[in-house]
Amino acid sequence: MKGLLTCLAALVLLVAVPAEASAAQTPAERAREIATALTKDPLYIDAAYASALPEKLRADVRTKAKALGYPVYTIILPLTPSDEFQGQESTVLTLVMDALRKPGLYVVVDGGDSFPWYEARDVPQVSEDKLQAARERALDDAGYDAGPTEVLARMYELLAAPGIPSTTPRPTSSGSGSSDSPDSSESGGHGWVVALSIVGGFVILILLGLVIGLRRRSSAPRREKAFRIPPHVAATVAAERRRRLERDTTAELTTLGTKLAALPTTEGPGLRHQQAALDDHAAAGKVLDSSTSLVDLVGAMVLLDKARREYDVAVTGRADALPDLCAFNPLHGRSAGKPTQVEADGTTLTLPLCADCRRALKRGTAPASLAGDDGPYWYDDTLWARTFYGTTGDDLAEAVSRGELHR
Repeated sequence: MKGLLTCLAALVLLVAVPAEASAAQTPAERAREIATALTKDPLYIDAAYASALPEKLRADVRTKAKALGYPVYTIILPLTPSDEFQGQESTVLTLVMDALRKPGLYVVVDGGDSFPWYEARDVPQVSEDKLQAARERALDDAGYDAGPTEVLARMYELLAAPGIPSTTPRPTSSGSGSSDSPDSSESGGHGWVVALSIVGGFVILILLGLVIGLRRRSSAPRREKAFRIPPHVAATVAAERRRRLERDTTAELTTLGTKLAALPTTEGPGLRHQQAALDDHAAAGKVLDSSTSLVDLVGAMVLLDKARREYDVAVTGRADALPDLCAFNPLHGRSAGKPTQVEADGTTLTLPLCADCRRALKRGTAPASLAGDDGPYWYDDTLWARTFYGTTGDDLAEAVSRGELHR
């Protein structure tokens, strides 16, 4: 159990970080940090992968990128749906390009998930067709178990070659003689032809199997070519992000508590929202103090989010229609569009879902739900599962005050 939760913690960052928390970074600040590092070294590697990518592999990427003759900025870093970039490679590229403000080929790799995303700015020496072909060929040539530096080095090598890279060569059979050769009419020639035909048949079957396998591999989603983070690196990332999550949640609890204490007593609707903010804040503190799992910690974050929203209404008197957090995984951020109807075992629920979870359901695939003890968190018999983190059922703060957190 502890091992599972430790691995899950590697996927977690805080959903909403308070502006007052000095240790937290905005997406723009994180992008500027990366851009500053790129001015010193055009290959940026996040500290999480430092021990997994030795200097020899890094040097190969730098050498082949430099040989292209135009600036190449390479970024290797872990991405999760709740980090500063919301797990989106495109967001990394956009913000870093805006921060660096230099022409060149920008490439980002999530070393633990997929390879590679790119964006060219004012680089007339290379076309989109060649970039796409080089990326596809590099993925095929490097193989499913290759690390990010191997794929990048191969991609840059292909970009340096003339023309547009072709697809990976497939094995083909070739004949070595004609059926009309004189030897076939000699004594015993018919037996030799029969034996050769049998052997040739086996060879063709083997080659056919190879071709089918290679075609299936080439048609598989490229994101399956995953670089697996070594266990010790994953553990380090998990521990650091869990500490950051707990630290920032505690900081937000303190900051919001100070603001709530400073609110003057009011009347009417303002008093109702003020009391709701106090109740949600108190429940968040109770959950944070007694949290035994990542699922509980996310529950504290959800309660704090509710408290912040109630506080804003109490102060401004204006109820802004902020969407709820994603019911399948609050770490995904706010829901998108109208609430989605989800049917299971004859029951229909209307849930707020993020864009990714909505698309997954539309495709008929499982959404990336927050994991619990045995699969998605909502498989477990917990307050969070029964209410989908407060998006259905009773009010979370009231349920916590009634002692339903770990019943």
